[in-house]
Amino acid sequence: MRSNRLGCLSGTGIFAAIVTSLVIAGYVYAQGGLLYNPGALNAQSGEMLGGVTSHAETDGDCQACHTAPWERAKMADRCVDCHGEIARQMQDVASLHGRMMHNSPDITCRHCHPEHRGADAPLTEMDYAEFPHEVVGYSLTGHAVTSTSQPFTCDGCHNGDITTFASDTCSTCHSNLDPVFVLAHSIEYGDACLDCHDGVDRFGKNFVHDAGFALTGSHDGLTCSKCHTGARTLVDFQNTPSDCYSCHLSDDPHLGAFGNNCAACHQVSSWAEVTFDHNLSSFPLTGGHAGLACEQCHVNSQFAGLSTSCVNCHSDPVYHAGMFGTDCASCHSTDNWSAVYRGSHPSIADEGGSGVNHGNTSCRTCHTQTLNSATCLACHDSNNPDDEGGGGEDGQGDDD
Repeated sequence: MRSNRLGCLSGTGIFAAIVTSLVIAGYVYAQGGLLYNPGALNAQSGEMLGGVTSHAETDGDCQACHTAPWERAKMADRCVDCHGEIARQMQDVASLHGRMMHNSPDITCRHCHPEHRGADAPLTEMDYAEFPHEVVGYSLTGHAVTSTSQPFTCDGCHNGDITTFASDTCSTCHSNLDPVFVLAHSIEYGDACLDCHDGVDRFGKNFVHDAGFALTGSHDGLTCSKCHTGARTLVDFQNTPSDCYSCHLSDDPHLGAFGNNCAACHQVSSWAEVTFDHNLSSFPLTGGHAGLACEQCHVNSQFAGLSTSCVNCHSDPVYHAGMFGTDCASCHSTDNWSAVYRGSHPSIADEGGSGVNHGNTSCRTCHTQTLNSATCLACHDSNNPDDEGGGGEDGQGDDD
């Protein structure tokens, strides 16, 4: 059997519509009619903006401030249409509204500026726990309760005007905790506490650190006390060492073996990224030294105090038989360890006292075992069919 119905106008649909209407009507009644009449607008006069000097002068024109659900514009857009100066501040991160928009983009105008609360109600109102003080360079982390363990209220610091802050407010309150210190501190530094303090640390966001020691890389996120340990006066802060080792001495994993120039290997961007350029040190790595592993010279992880003398690593071999002393560089170079003797070769009695004239012939050609013994037979052997010509640079053959 087929029931007759007109679209959604079935018995069930009609019943649901009636119930919904009754629920809405009951809610409106319970709210005292606020759905249609949310309350009187603020009537405090000020500078003329958008053709009116107060919100009350809009005379019930809801569209002056409110937008329809299907519009792309939001209520905050209506605000800045009239409040042009605030719109400009919102683009400037150095201003209050600019910092708030930059650090807390989800905050809207009505978050701090409520309406429909009466003709004389303030247009700026914010509960202690709601206003993000961090966006104006101050933290309430250490100011949850007063010196008498009572919860802080806005009036406790702002004295009735939330937009102002007296410079001596801090010292007045903190005198209840330590009057002797606060008095001495105020005499030495004045009462402008916010110039150095941000509610958590000394020298907060208002202090320009770049002038003496720019905070970059991993240093950027540190608290003041990490470097200025125990500092209580300006002199203490100024006398804080700026070299790496003074801070990192206590956690030096190298136990001083690398010396105290941390920046030679480490960067502030990442302590784990180590890049050491040996060529910037007092001993550049050239020739055969360039490809060596660190431990071949730095035995037992000793990096500081090593001698740069060749003989420190290359002790006199048996081959030299102690004949050349410790000046390895007189014959050797890092590019070619094969000896090039630059001195006058000792004379040989068998050649009538004259020096050997063999040019750049390798030492080991004649001195096959050690330098205090030699043989000519490697080249000048009468039984050697290749002996003709002698092999020496003088072009003379063997006389035998």
